Amino acid sequence: MTDATADATADSFILTLSCPDRPGIVAGVANFLFEHGCNILEAQQFDDTESGRFFMRVSFERVSGEAALESLTADFAAVADTFRFSWRLRLRSQKRKVMLLVSKFDHCLADLLYRWRIGEIPMEITAIVANYPRETYAHLDFDGIPFHYLPITKATKMEQETQLWELFQKTGSEVAVLARYMQVLSDGLSAKLSGRCINIHHSFLPGFKGAKPYHQAHARGVKLIGATAHFVTSDLDEGPIIEQDVERITHQDSAEALVRKGRDIERRVLARALAWHLDDRVLTNGHKTVVFRD
Repeated sequence: MTDATADATADSFILTLSCPDRPGIVAGVANFLFEHGCNILEAQQFDDTESGRFFMRVSFERVSGEAALESLTADFAAVADTFRFSWRLRLRSQKRKVMLLVSKFDHCLADLLYRWRIGEIPMEITAIVANYPRETYAHLDFDGIPFHYLPITKATKMEQETQLWELFQKTGSEVAVLARYMQVLSDGLSAKLSGRCINIHHSFLPGFKGAKPYHQAHARGVKLIGATAHFVTSDLDEGPIIEQDVERITHQDSAEALVRKGRDIERRVLARALAWHLDDRVLTNGHKTVVFRD
């Protein structure tokens, strides 16, 4: 089976689920879809023998015009109860609403905007939120996208986060992306955005924290640099990892070269993580994730 024909049409759906592992899960899902006149385009599954949980993603199309999203959802609830599913059924043509957050460094933001404009990452951008004023991004095209300048200091952090959360709710956003948003979210806001907030940060072996991490890496003579995209939790940079990538470097690379190469890694890692999340390919599994790559 292939997902190549599953274009974002009103008749295309994505079902994701997780549950305690037991016999008959795949058969139960397949029989339900068959009985409701649906055609499976792609099915991926994973049995985690350590946790005893089963994960599945199914892309299918509606063959019968009677199987609307509402009726499919209502009817599938009985199957879900039988197997104790945690599940989600989504019409693939419905674009997810995404809020982008950024600070001074805008390379990830610029990359996501480009991929969005050419249709590579289907989404509805609800807002761009920054703790720097609009003129910082004068070279970027925000046409049609609401921009919100929410400055922050130690004294105003909680007030700023309250505004941020209210904006997230008001715009109906489903996902927040920290596109190099260089502010640590409070435990309270992290909890509210649990499973809905993706961050990108540099990751090295060994790890370098604080200012100028690439310069620190250069001073230590590292041979690999990389980046990690993960869900945000109250534990700083410890959330479930979605995607990572690295690039080999040599003694000939300057600190500036590491910064340049690091930007490229961060861009592509964040873009892949967001695209997979929006396409329901990322399921959380405790402190880890199951990623059904395309």
